[in-house]
Amino acid sequence: MNITLSADKELIQKAREYAAQRGTSLNQLIREYLEYTAAMGDKESSAREFERLARECGGTSPEGYVFDREDAHARGEDGP
Repeated sequence: MNITLSADKELIQKAREYAAQRGTSLNQLIREYLEYTAAMGDKESSAREFERLARECGGTSPEGYVFDREDAHARGEDGP
């Protein structure tokens, strides 16, 4: 799909120079920015869902449980 953008001539020239310094085109630079921006919405949505689940389903340790560093790092016989 193609889109048309408009921007100040000086801005476009500076952006082209920036892209050239990085060995890419202005078109690719804009495409990558759009991909990054679109992905951020997914990350923010995932973060909100994680926060909701943590609030609703927050776990607690069994009564009397004491963290043991050795147990936390122990590996089973079939483990890596």
